Amino acid sequence: MWRIIFDEGTILLETPEALTLEQEKSIPDEWVWDRRVDRYRARGCDYRTVRTWVHRLGVPYEDEVATYQNLSLRQHMVREPRDYQREAIDAWKQAGKRGLILLPTGTGKSYVAQMAMVETQRSTLVIAPTIDLVNQWYEILSSAFHVPVGMLGGGYHEIEDLTVSTYDSAYIHMDRLGHRFGLVIFDEVHHLPGQSYMHAASCIIAPFRLGLTATLERPDDRHLLLDEVVGNVVYHRSIRELAGEYLADYHVERIVVDLTPEEAESYHEAREIYRSFVREKNIRMSGPKGWGHFVSLSSRSRDGRRAMKAYQRARRLALSAPSKLQDLEGLLRLHSKDRVIIFTNDNNSVYRISRKFLIPAITHQTDAKERRELLQRFNDGTYPCLVTSRVLNEGVNIPEANVGIVLSGTGSVREHVQRLGRILRKQPEKRAILYEIVTGQTVETFVSDRRREHDAYRDE
Repeated sequence: MWRIIFDEGTILLETPEALTLEQEKSIPDEWVWDRRVDRYRARGCDYRTVRTWVHRLGVPYEDEVATYQNLSLRQHMVREPRDYQREAIDAWKQAGKRGLILLPTGTGKSYVAQMAMVETQRSTLVIAPTIDLVNQWYEILSSAFHVPVGMLGGGYHEIEDLTVSTYDSAYIHMDRLGHRFGLVIFDEVHHLPGQSYMHAASCIIAPFRLGLTATLERPDDRHLLLDEVVGNVVYHRSIRELAGEYLADYHVERIVVDLTPEEAESYHEAREIYRSFVREKNIRMSGPKGWGHFVSLSSRSRDGRRAMKAYQRARRLALSAPSKLQDLEGLLRLHSKDRVIIFTNDNNSVYRISRKFLIPAITHQTDAKERRELLQRFNDGTYPCLVTSRVLNEGVNIPEANVGIVLSGTGSVREHVQRLGRILRKQPEKRAILYEIVTGQTVETFVSDRRREHDAYRDE
């Protein structure tokens, strides 16, 4: 009798005798001959395909791969799904319970996941990028289903039929645990296409797969790899489509500030040093490897190191122009009765603003307990403002926030949309506003144009 078995994140095919010529010709591309063990081997994520092939051959076989369980999940906090949530699940089911659902922040992606779990009724693994999000998922699933929920990450190694994990922990453990789950849900799935995380996804045998995110595209285009390990985009609704009814109405305003004559002279001098080096070395900064090429060459000579210092000086002048703080002060006065989040690109700016305006700060250096306390006090109104760098771009629930002020950031469209999403959770009579303070006559204006290339900013 044939056997298919789980082996360190892969599937092995064992047969008592050699395959017939007809069987050999029908072998799917997913099977690869492994000379080390003289067996056909496939990735764990190909379980659905290879099992279907073996079944269709009509030969007796034992499936020793899957150890996941059939469940009887029942939601204890049932509410009527919103139209788009029902549409999303229907589209996912029609795609064979595989695929990506793209919904803006604040539109209930976690409830969509719960609906998928009820539809599937299999042991489920939810993977999220941070321990904070893992803790949120733990609370959500515990409250929703009243069953034990396991956890991987943050010092925990507890496996249950419902388990939540960080991407890092999944990478470490899925070669041993990948056969335990029939449904895998990738939260913030745009994190998955990193090489290590993709390996973890390939070790999981789950026939049913769901990816959730608000912003899928990556600058390196590796999001295109998700089709193979999760599925295609099966449903997408934009911020513009849901604003007003399911998200807060919002407005985006760009404020342009100027450098002083002395700052402008220093900026243009530094930019010319940097650009001269780039031209001399024929570096294409617009290409996918441009920045890495510049970093590599800048470390090899005195002129290169001078060019790097000039680049950093020009960037610092553009992103941290002192006049930005003057406009920030005016906006804080204007919105003294609102709940305001200030976003910057670096921690130094965060701490400078925190000291100048006596505003609580959250960075990656803020420990989990203090961070929870700061967010709680922000939500209850004790603190009307917070200043942060990038750690609040995703994975936090701050429904009271209605004003965002972006002092600096990257050229990433995803980052800019995520920051907008932080202030869009629906509240009665809420109208959100996102300010972007940009230094004119600098490269920051081009960065701003690039990160606003999203339909969320159309007609703004």
